[in-house]
Amino acid sequence: MCASHQIWSRARVESVDPVQLASELRLRKRKSLLRFNACGGVNDGKSTLIGCLLCEAKSLFDKQLRAFEADSKRRDARSGELDRAPLLDASGAEREPGLRVEVAYRFFSSERRQFIVADSSGHEHSTRNMVSGASTAELSVIVCDARKGLLSETKRFSQIVALLGIRHAALVVNKMDLVDYSQDAFSKIEAEYRRFAGRLGISEVSCIPVSAIEGDNVVHRGENMPWYVGPTLMALLDSVEIDEARRSDDALRLPVQWVKRQDAKFSSIAGTVVAGSLKAGDAIRVQPSGRTSRVTSIVTSDGDLREASVGQAVTLTLEDELDVARGDMISSADSPAEVADQFEASVIWMSREPLLRGRSYSMRIGPNTVGATISPIKYKIDVDTLARGPAPLLDGNEIGVCNLELDRPIAYDSYATNRDTGGFILVDPATQETLGAGMLHFALRRANNVHWQALDVSPRARAAIKGQKPCALWYTGLSGAGKSAIANLVDRELYRMNRHGYVLDGDNVRHGLNKDLGFTAADRVENIRRIAEVAKLMVDAGLIVSAAFISPFRAERRMARALFEPGEFIEIYVDTPLAVAEQRDPKGLYKKARRGELKNFTGIDSPYECPEQPELVIDTVVSSPERAAAEIVKFLMSRGIFDVE
Repeated sequence: MCASHQIWSRARVESVDPVQLASELRLRKRKSLLRFNACGGVNDGKSTLIGCLLCEAKSLFDKQLRAFEADSKRRDARSGELDRAPLLDASGAEREPGLRVEVAYRFFSSERRQFIVADSSGHEHSTRNMVSGASTAELSVIVCDARKGLLSETKRFSQIVALLGIRHAALVVNKMDLVDYSQDAFSKIEAEYRRFAGRLGISEVSCIPVSAIEGDNVVHRGENMPWYVGPTLMALLDSVEIDEARRSDDALRLPVQWVKRQDAKFSSIAGTVVAGSLKAGDAIRVQPSGRTSRVTSIVTSDGDLREASVGQAVTLTLEDELDVARGDMISSADSPAEVADQFEASVIWMSREPLLRGRSYSMRIGPNTVGATISPIKYKIDVDTLARGPAPLLDGNEIGVCNLELDRPIAYDSYATNRDTGGFILVDPATQETLGAGMLHFALRRANNVHWQALDVSPRARAAIKGQKPCALWYTGLSGAGKSAIANLVDRELYRMNRHGYVLDGDNVRHGLNKDLGFTAADRVENIRRIAEVAKLMVDAGLIVSAAFISPFRAERRMARALFEPGEFIEIYVDTPLAVAEQRDPKGLYKKARRGELKNFTGIDSPYECPEQPELVIDTVVSSPERAAAEIVKFLMSRGIFDVE
């Protein structure tokens, strides 16, 4: 049994000997570091388990001990013992309803090794915390209640562990004291979990029966389960292989964090070695450019190094002045990373808003940030059965496999090869909120086999013979705002002035190009993606193209704008209040939507996100369509799109 009061007493430190402290710090420098995460369902005893580890490691301050003693008395812990559950900040908070729980990190050490444990909330909708806590872990401790066995959340945690490439999983079957330390109860859970983990491809699995509140098999064996002959949890933490040693044998990978240019002929490159090693004189390759050079020096704050290895932050100087930027990769010249701009990837989606095909996101992979579009979502995975199912979208906490298209090539390794160079997050480009985490599988064949065909007649030449600057006039607003009417009048006036234009109307394209699409959020995204691509081709042909679409989401309008050169995309917000648009209702659509006959109708049961910085705002409450069209033509002339003949 883990004698709580004795543990708390041993952990108290009233004074520190400076000589002893210096000796301890020197010893810690020689210890290896294991990062692991702990996850489990609410009330499975995860926090009590970690609390026991911290107590035994004497990693608590006197002030903390007194606070926890008082808290334990208030909670009336079993048999008058101390309640170790609140030792981590997240652990106490996650039991309180309505509180947003993050991840708590704590440091402790044994005689052999140092540890950083990430304690993730056990709530069903805490995938974000689980991914955050496990993203740098080399081992995952998954806690389950011996009375409940494997639940959906246990399987979801395990699936995330597998996707994140964590090779070691330890299933801790807690509360064995509440099943009378039954070997049969433990064996059934162990057999089921090993089968499930095998299907996930987790390479190393340990199953440990414990009673965290009694201390059995946490740090010491105790006397209640003599039938168990495996390691205690602490023994496993002390002995598990650390990935850093394995990565040292791989080819060099150093993502560039920043470049400092001293003058026109000299610059230094800073980054952290995530695989392999590097010596002065080594031949390297900068990717994705592919240019090569040799290292002349390896600089650190403690002086120059002869060799840099995994985990070291260094600054390099090269023999040649190469064009290197943040996000590039320094690789071995003879074993470079791969380069591509289209991939298959697994995605763990964490946002309340769904992941949609065709929507553009910012993708951060190491220090590199690129634009990424989902096309398509291939399938999602049932966390209980591991079955694959169709997926027009991914909701929060769902896991799926999709294709990614990037706006430029990147250097990468598959996630299975290197978590640092194959793992990424997806971010909202407007709010910078992290929406999902992903793992690159492989580059798509079309990334290398499909190339842009060079044409003899350029877009500039096509525009020149028309005597105009091509552009896309993107009309956005509620149904009934007057977008199509105004676009038609503008196009008619351009025709009268011998200008070359075309109107892409929402209803018209749904008779052909987009007739396979409905009005769900996913279909709306794909509708706008296709129209934006067509509009881009028309602008390349030298036309002034008008796109009159509700296009209710800012993200899709940002995506459309990003396809065009600066000055080619002109967003026109046809501003009409919902009450006015509904009063007009030229097609009777609002009446149908109010009766429930039309689902996902913008303004009624689907949102409209107003433009934030449109080039032009047309108030149709005070402006007639004719006046609005005249204002737009005048605006185009002021922008130099064409001159009056």
